[in-house]
Amino acid sequence: MIIDTLENLGKYASINPLFKKVADYIANNDINSHEPGKVEIDGKDLFVNYAVAKGKTKEEAKLESHNIMIDIQIPLSCPETMGYTPRKEMEEAEYNAEKDITFYKGLAKDYVTIFPGSFVIFFPQDLHAPCISDNKEIKKVIFKVKNL
Repeated sequence: MIIDTLENLGKYASINPLFKKVADYIANNDINSHEPGKVEIDGKDLFVNYAVAKGKTKEEAKLESHNIMIDIQIPLSCPETMGYTPRKEMEEAEYNAEKDITFYKGLAKDYVTIFPGSFVIFFPQDLHAPCISDNKEIKKVIFKVKNL
């Protein structure tokens, strides 16, 4: 997991070259005013989901992981707390290959709050429970980046 501010996102291109495309996309598009929906940037290897999610309690937020894609999550409208647990610390659960997602039982071990102007990167080894907030709605973007 990586947490940083948006202006530093391009510095992580050595981890995955598609991260530079994400940084370029953010620099050239107004992500705050985009309507909800999916936009392909580089086919199935890189796309962005503009979302308005329901705020959840820690108990409502489900831990999840992805095997193929990396998440870069950016809250836009308000701070968002996200649960985090290293994958190796949880018992494996059933993987949905069609949706590239596994949901886990139980609560996250740690929590971080991400503010607008910042991002968090969740790799396949990072279980995450997003959308924890007292706000009824969270406007956010989620870049889905192929794990190269």
